[in-house]
Amino acid sequence: MGRGIAQIAAQAGSTVLLFDLQFEAAQAAQKTVFGQWDKLCEKGRLDDIQTQLYKSRLQCVEGLHALTGCDLIVEAVVERLDVKAGLFIELEGLVRPDAVLATNTSSLSVTSVAARLKRPERFAGFHFFNPVPLMKVVEVIAGLKTDPTVCADLATYARQMGHTPVQAQDTPGFIVNHAGRGYGTEALRIVSEGVADFATVDRILKDQIGFKLGPVELMDLTGLDVSHPVMESVYHQYFEEPRYRPSVITAQRLAGGMVGKKSGEGFYRYEGGTAQTTPEQPAPAVDEMPPVWVSPRAARKSELLQLLRNLGAKIETGASPSPLALSFVAPLGFDITTVAVVERLDPARTIGIDMLVDDATTRRRVLATNPATRPDMTRAAHALMARDGKAVSIIRDSGGFVTQRVVSTIDNIASDICLQSICSPTDLEKAVTLGLGYPMGPLAMGNLYGPTNILEVLFNMQTVYGDPRYRPSPWLRRRGAIGLSLLHEEE
Repeated sequence: MGRGIAQIAAQAGSTVLLFDLQFEAAQAAQKTVFGQWDKLCEKGRLDDIQTQLYKSRLQCVEGLHALTGCDLIVEAVVERLDVKAGLFIELEGLVRPDAVLATNTSSLSVTSVAARLKRPERFAGFHFFNPVPLMKVVEVIAGLKTDPTVCADLATYARQMGHTPVQAQDTPGFIVNHAGRGYGTEALRIVSEGVADFATVDRILKDQIGFKLGPVELMDLTGLDVSHPVMESVYHQYFEEPRYRPSVITAQRLAGGMVGKKSGEGFYRYEGGTAQTTPEQPAPAVDEMPPVWVSPRAARKSELLQLLRNLGAKIETGASPSPLALSFVAPLGFDITTVAVVERLDPARTIGIDMLVDDATTRRRVLATNPATRPDMTRAAHALMARDGKAVSIIRDSGGFVTQRVVSTIDNIASDICLQSICSPTDLEKAVTLGLGYPMGPLAMGNLYGPTNILEVLFNMQTVYGDPRYRPSPWLRRRGAIGLSLLHEEE
């Protein structure tokens, strides 16, 4: 992290002094950065003059006293409050009174570090993401006593380095690590409930929503030695808020050294850097397809009926299904069992389909069985929905499908960030798309799938689970109630 910051700072025109307690480590970092510039030169992205100029700006120093003339000092040391605070106390005694001290912390309180200093107004958070040269976003965090001009200057400097600055209040996880809680933690809950396995969750969220990496793949790439402590930190700093509750699954793997791709095994096992996953089961062959009936309460009912016609299904149109029919339900938030009971359907012939997302925009359909669904009905539904070659996943019954649960949780947490005025909605969207690689910001996602639909999923899941983690944010509830865009800036 430190060498990445040093690299882009030197490229922005600054003279950079690189310090580490182990001088050899600073030299190794300098050598690595020099190697990056040499590679860029070989590829024609830098010329020889630029390369030598950049190298001349990056120097190693052997003691903190060499930093006395610096205008800005950014630390990237271990994530421990006592270590960071001790370093800044020492630095404050060396630098000019107008120098800015900045922490690259990802989860510690900027205010807590600044409280140990004599000049807290000259201290702020300056949080980059790894790998720094490629992740083009930086969070600028004001402590309670930070001078606003310090954050304005840091934002200007971030732009000079080619990064997009986003302004955040000093709250646990800031923007990106706070907003990211919904993606991984809800996916882990889904797996822990036996709804679907790791690979299925990843496939669904990539194919239905367009995420570049599934949540499990992302945790393996980041490493549980990084991501699990962040989960715990945010959870405890928010005084055990249920929305951020970590999972025993990640704690167990971390304890066992299965931290992800870098250790060769995490949620997946890696061979030659490639995850080893179980191939998907092909669609079954069904000799005789039963007629199908669609619940009048199904989400996107007209679209579902048209899809079934396109797939060549024989559709029943009566008020209730015949004794031979396969019944399709498409709830938002409710489990298939509850829907079958409430609508007085034969559970053995009832199966759910996720219709939160427009079928035309997805690469995968998701079906859900209930505990009584007959195997032959499951096979028939699978075969029917795969007739046009689209992938099909079958999951076990739960309140909300995989996509509904994860999207609504992401949106609910994002709404709480807006409710707390941690950042502006615009900065939230920038931070999440650049820092997490989502296909769109969480508020844009909520607009696309409908705030009222998201609210319905949350309300119904709260009924199914009786769990406060699905309690809708007041910010989301107000907007959904009056049909206001989630990207609307005014409260």
